[in-house]
Amino acid sequence: MAAKTDTEVIIAGKVFTLSGYESEEYLQKVASYINNKIAEYNKVDSFKRQSLDTQNVLMQLNIADDYFKAKKQISRLEEEIQNKEKEMYDLKHELIASQIKLENMEKNIRSMQNEANENAKKIVRLETELKEKKK
Repeated sequence: MAAKTDTEVIIAGKVFTLSGYESEEYLQKVASYINNKIAEYNKVDSFKRQSLDTQNVLMQLNIADDYFKAKKQISRLEEEIQNKEKEMYDLKHELIASQIKLENMEKNIRSMQNEANENAKKIVRLETELKEKKK
């Protein structure tokens, strides 16, 4: 298990100590995300007119919305990955089947070429015999 990290961060102008098993960079990134959300909403006049409790609830709702949207996107991407993996699996099997078919056709071609060569030799031999009999 990783060592527990204590990191001081600034959120909304106040210093907080975050503790966790994640890296200091990660904890700073989380704080930065929260600060960006606060800055984004502080630009909206109707948000600033709300009580602090209402602002906090709106912020929590927005963060929860981001979370569920990210979760949905992850599920969609995982499903897409599964579909691509199945498609790739099917294509690999199709490729193998096509390679086997090609090898069999190449064997048939070689066999037919050998048969054609043997037939050509027979024709030459028969033509030679026919010429000798005519003499």
